[in-house]
Amino acid sequence: MSYTVKLIMGLIGTALLLIFVGGLSYSISTGFAGFMGGLPFMVIAILICGAALYDFWDECVRKK
Repeated sequence: MSYTVKLIMGLIGTALLLIFVGGLSYSISTGFAGFMGGLPFMVIAILICGAALYDFWDECVRKK
């Protein structure tokens, strides 16, 4: 796969994952659970999003 295609597909996939996890975290924190109830999930979601961004950088952006 060419570098440009890999970059675009990785960006689209990572963006969709970040939007989904961010929206899920937002809905849990503003819903019935409240901020303190959704805080553990929010912390986990931030760690997962950071790992996804690092993997995108490692696989698609960094020249090997």
